[in-house]
Amino acid sequence: MSSAEAQGAAAASEGFYPRQVAETTPAPADREQEVSAFDSVKPESQRGRERFIPVTRFALIDRLTVAHAWPAGQAAEARRLFRYLDHWRRQQYNAELHELEETYEPFSPDSDLLMTRAFTPDERGVMQKRIIRGMERILEQANYVRIDHNDVENILTRDSAYGLDLFVDLDAFEEVLIFYRGASNKRDERRRWQKFYLREEFDVPIFQRLFLLFKLKPFDVRVREVMQSQKLSRREAEKVVKRARASMPAEVREENIYMKLFKNIPRSDLEMVFPNTQVRFRLFDKLWLGATAGGGLGIGAISAAGKIALLATNPLAALGAILGLGGVAFRQATNFMNQKQRYMVVMAQNLYFHAMADNRGVMLKLAARAAEEDVKEEMLLYSVLSKERARRQDLPDIDVAIEQYLNSSFGVLVDFDITDALQRLIADGIVTERSDGTLYTLPPGEAALHIDKKWDLFLDELPEPMSAEGMEFEGNSPETPPPPAPEPA
Repeated sequence: MSSAEAQGAAAASEGFYPRQVAETTPAPADREQEVSAFDSVKPESQRGRERFIPVTRFALIDRLTVAHAWPAGQAAEARRLFRYLDHWRRQQYNAELHELEETYEPFSPDSDLLMTRAFTPDERGVMQKRIIRGMERILEQANYVRIDHNDVENILTRDSAYGLDLFVDLDAFEEVLIFYRGASNKRDERRRWQKFYLREEFDVPIFQRLFLLFKLKPFDVRVREVMQSQKLSRREAEKVVKRARASMPAEVREENIYMKLFKNIPRSDLEMVFPNTQVRFRLFDKLWLGATAGGGLGIGAISAAGKIALLATNPLAALGAILGLGGVAFRQATNFMNQKQRYMVVMAQNLYFHAMADNRGVMLKLAARAAEEDVKEEMLLYSVLSKERARRQDLPDIDVAIEQYLNSSFGVLVDFDITDALQRLIADGIVTERSDGTLYTLPPGEAALHIDKKWDLFLDELPEPMSAEGMEFEGNSPETPPPPAPEPA
């Protein structure tokens, strides 16, 4: 018997969650399970557990539907149910994504489609809020963790893993959303003068996935803010804002909303994902370049001083000395510029290999991930409720048991989101809560047929959009044509 079958047999014979679990393990409500954004910069041993389940839904289906884990004949029915549930959940997210894509189209920097309607500032404001709310929901369902602005400031002050000194002005943005999933470590190599430039390995704390949404503030709004904060005239404030925006690519426009998805971004290099990142010199570079520049200019000035003194008697020699001194100064200035350019190349090269998707592609990828996270949670919970007589007060024990199952089967530690999974199963009619709190679950075969019927009725029950912002019909509810009459037999 394989290890998977053995675990399935144990689950079937002993029950997915033994009742003594509650006596030995505290319920989730008694533990600090929340992953605060500040935890993202802590060592692994001090961080909370995330809700992301780092196992594919395919592996989970295989592990949960082994023959020994179900009564005779139900393993195949359970597998069919889980496949139906997978397709059903993705179809629901596709329907939600349809309206979100339509709303995002006027804000998309990549759109090559004809805009057939102009929107007022008030309409764009409503649409912008809808995009933000929609992306927040998708990210939360995909088990991403939000990093708020205070924690961003904390992360931005940390030492860079790539040896860069980066700066980002967050006040330039009207909207900033940052979410991560999977804060862990990766091994890397470096050479340091303290180790005589010998190669050494070290751990780099990373975000396995990092989402960024940003929108620039309107130019006039930002100018007024600079006038107020720096006590400048409007003309001076406009120069400050233009100078700050000159460092950004020309394609970044204030009317667009940008979304980026990255992988394996060092937690200390969060600045590199912003469009207005400024590369600064580290203290060591300032001292090194200052010493070399000062030394070169000093020696050049000393050697040229005597020849410059001969300006009246030997003007050619004096002129040559002045040109030589200018060449030394130019060479030192070039060294400064070359060092900054090398920093820019390092940042661009590393960012190139971290990028995963942009804008509309981010929406599609995250919606697919959210659907997968939902169905994984639902399969795990259904596998318990369909075999055990459970009541709502048993949910803390079930939560702990599922977490232990994931740990023993796959070696992963997660904070299982049992409440959200139960709500979805109840909403779909697969689980019913009776008056006494008992959770009744449809058997696998009946549950699969139930999902099949819901799929058949999906288009008939598709709701009409209720808001006009971002839509062509300008607020008038479109007339819904009656369904076609069935053809006579």
